[in-house]
Amino acid sequence: MARIATVAGVGRATLHRHFSTREDLVLALGRWGLARWEDSLRSGAALDVVGTDDADAHRAAIEDLVRRYVVDSAEYSFALTHPEVERHPGLAGAVQRLVELETSVLASAQRVGVLRDDQPAVWLDHVLFGLLRAGLDAERYGDVAPRDIADHVVTSFFAAAGR
Repeated sequence: MARIATVAGVGRATLHRHFSTREDLVLALGRWGLARWEDSLRSGAALDVVGTDDADAHRAAIEDLVRRYVVDSAEYSFALTHPEVERHPGLAGAVQRLVELETSVLASAQRVGVLRDDQPAVWLDHVLFGLLRAGLDAERYGDVAPRDIADHVVTSFFAAAGR
């Protein structure tokens, strides 16, 4: 907790006032990250296009979702990449539910020809996650300007997963 406080720029007492244990902190970060993930998934048109036949709407919805995820990954990357979040009994079900919703969007886009169908939709979900992680690393190392990351992730995703 001392190291976390130092990195966060707050005193240990402040951190302990809000979170009595490291697990409490990880759980809170996980809940915030998952809530943001779900909000991004539900606030755009991604779930609305599932089951429709409009390829253009699918592409636009996925592009919008990816752009939302770029913002989310910059703000909540710890919560969305930390193994304790995925395994925590109070969070694992939410992670699985969100992955299934996300994968349903990608599978629907495969069905209408927006995304390649020679790979499982869940694999394309992993590809997207990898590109989001690459965007974080590129920004951290100064390789890409933050304002350009969303364009790079969108372009790279459709180049790899699109038809």
